Amino acid sequence: MAARPANPVFATTRGGTDPRTASDWTSGQVFANNLRSLVGRAYPRIRGMVREPSWLFFEILLPFLTTSAFVLVYRALGAPDAYVGFVVLGGAMAAFWLNVVWMMAGQLYWEKSQGNLELYFAAPMNLMAILLGMAVGGLVMSSTRAAAVLVISTIVFGVTFQVEQWLLVIVVFCLTLSALYGLGMMLASLFLLWGREAFHMTNLVIEPVYFVSGLNFPVGRLGAIGALAIATIPFAVGLDAMRQLVFAGQPYITGTPSPEVEALILAAMTVVFAALARWLIRRIERMARSRGSLSIRWQ
Repeated sequence: MAARPANPVFATTRGGTDPRTASDWTSGQVFANNLRSLVGRAYPRIRGMVREPSWLFFEILLPFLTTSAFVLVYRALGAPDAYVGFVVLGGAMAAFWLNVVWMMAGQLYWEKSQGNLELYFAAPMNLMAILLGMAVGGLVMSSTRAAAVLVISTIVFGVTFQVEQWLLVIVVFCLTLSALYGLGMMLASLFLLWGREAFHMTNLVIEPVYFVSGLNFPVGRLGAIGALAIATIPFAVGLDAMRQLVFAGQPYITGTPSPEVEALILAAMTVVFAALARWLIRRIERMARSRGSLSIRWQ
């Protein structure tokens, strides 16, 4: 039986090779290798925004039209001006949820369909680094879209913000993103196991999550359903906390915990989702390398 080929080796400064395999790497070399993997997966997403400007145009125009429709509906109904601000902020934050569902959750399944997944398992790197690279690249893309929607909507509709705790706003925003992309990494593993059902799940969860998270209205208005969303969906928690902080003093945001409590919920979600994503990725790696296949029936 032919011997298994060694893992890829390091290139020396003279262009030769170092006979050590990945198992002989130091912790610093492992970190540098995973960092290169992260940058390599983030690069196509960031560079793609420049190479295909039309994508950026439609990524901004279509969400802005959706946000504008709800703003016009509220104004036609004579709703308080605060609700216009709620819609604008929700439209901006929706960019991150869409990126998690479409770009993160289904990414490993798409890589499998394109024949790249085998290369990831064979290469001497942590698959979490690949997912983190996807998250970083997607975060840059989504931030561009969210900022554009927020700025344009604010100028067009005259939204005014009342921020009293800037530091807490930044902390909540960062925790929201970390929890969302932690959820995305976990879903990427599950969608890989589900196969074609990933596309059905993607289409299934978008609109229901919008509703129970209070995308265009305060989630506290949903009562028990809103409380369940606050406990399970990071998008709902982060959006509600951001509204309380950005529109301080508004009487329409009631029935939900304070921003400080919601920040703690987001921190807990980040830890849980990241731990589950790491466990799922390791399980998938063992399945792929020991059995040569991926199946939803774990053994």
